[in-house]
Amino acid sequence: QVQLVESGGGLVQPGGSLRLSCAASGSFFSIDVMGWYRQAPGKLREPVAQITSGGTTYYADSVKGRFTICRDNAKNTVYLQMTSLKPDDTVVYYCNIEFSGGNYWGPGAQVTVSS
Repeated sequence: QVQLVESGGGLVQPGGSLRLSCAASGSFFSIDVMGWYRQAPGKLREPVAQITSGGTTYYADSVKGRFTICRDNAKNTVYLQMTSLKPDDTVVYYCNIEFSGGNYWGPGAQVTVSS
């Protein structure tokens, strides 16, 4: 059994910052890839940022230079620092982890960027 608990979503003004956190717990030895995806209503879920156990990162073009992903392997936690937020960033963000036992998703965290 694997659980992902997300936190840090909310309402922020354009240009502001938020940090999302996702803590994983359960039956696994190590997590290969941790990441964040987002999904707007009526659209497919898309990757935002990912980080491997070795620290290699991937960012979607739309967030490069504004978002930073990092992880704390000791805490099995992944973070997404979001800066210079835009109204287009208003969607639900989902945490995802991949390891030998499978692929798991968090319940989602709403981020709303509005004045």
